[in-house]
Amino acid sequence: MNNIKGSLLVIASMLGFATADMFMKQLTGFLPPSQVLMGVGLGSGAIFLAIIIYNRLPLFAPHHWSPLLLLRAALEAISGIMFTMALSRIDLSSAAAIFQAMPLMLTLLAAVFLKETVGWRRWSALVIGFLGVFLIIRPGFGSFNANSLLVLGAALGIAIRDILTRRIADNVSSHVVALQGCSSFFVAGLLLSFQMGDTIRTVTSDEFARFLGAALFGAAGYWAIVIAMRVGEASAVAPFRYTRLVFAMLLGIFILGERPDWPTFAGSTLIVAAGLYTFLRERALARSG
Repeated sequence: MNNIKGSLLVIASMLGFATADMFMKQLTGFLPPSQVLMGVGLGSGAIFLAIIIYNRLPLFAPHHWSPLLLLRAALEAISGIMFTMALSRIDLSSAAAIFQAMPLMLTLLAAVFLKETVGWRRWSALVIGFLGVFLIIRPGFGSFNANSLLVLGAALGIAIRDILTRRIADNVSSHVVALQGCSSFFVAGLLLSFQMGDTIRTVTSDEFARFLGAALFGAAGYWAIVIAMRVGEASAVAPFRYTRLVFAMLLGIFILGERPDWPTFAGSTLIVAAGLYTFLRERALARSG
């Protein structure tokens, strides 16, 4: 029963993240990526700060500001910059599809740095998944968009972030970690603004509504995924993370008017199939062990 609840929460979380990405994609059509990052970081951060204050959590306790957590926040900021800049230049559906390579990268990093055993079946799945990524990006062809590489960079940064997350102590509050991530978005946007020479302008009521939507759906998605990981087995609920791609494509097609081509659909299928096989294989090995 807990796994069913956890799976439903993961699906809700992925819908939240995909919707937040849609709002950010719309905002990058009017505003520079730096201002979008700052606005979303500020809005989401305010939500988690309110939760921390309401629950009287020790925000400034030393264990909440260890070098590990600061490095994690820095990776979140760098990934946020790359993903937001990519959103301003490529379709949401393409960005979401490429980003699904993150779980494959996580498996690869776990094998290299955590010395986790990865057999030939999962190595084969990784190769197939990355072939799907190349099918979407198509380097060397006329349809190649170099900005797609920004999504790969963001996915790699998030994969490393998740590796570090495994080492976070149990006494560290998830809400404080979320606040650090949101705050890093704001700082990253500010630094990017100085670097790019962007002019921060007053937003319209319509843009403010989109900022609010991105902040609320993003925060809700984060809350749902944290609860899901606590009530359900990770191996049981993790495959439902791929629903984010489904939601992103539907939002891209029906809300943003995007028209993904067949290589994007084919590449997405390969990535999802490889990722699901990897999850199922890891689960089978855990049971047999």
